[in-house]
Amino acid sequence: MIYRVEYTKTAVNQLKKMDERLVNCENPRWYGKALKGGVNEIWRYRVGDYRILAKIEDDRVVVTIVEIGHRKNIYKQK
Repeated sequence: MIYRVEYTKTAVNQLKKMDERLVNCENPRWYGKALKGGVNEIWRYRVGDYRILAKIEDDRVVVTIVEIGHRKNIYKQK
């Protein structure tokens, strides 16, 4: 059996607030910073104490959200 993920209205609103800078922007690099240390294709966006890690694909004109997490945990290697 495969589980389906559902979101509450509150959760959807919180996600929208976190990435609203990236929606319909002309250049997502204006709002973030590239990570250093061999992962410079990943960009970080600061939202309070949280970070959004994203990959910018210029050829497809797409920003792919890779991970969202608290700043004290997001950069730790897994």
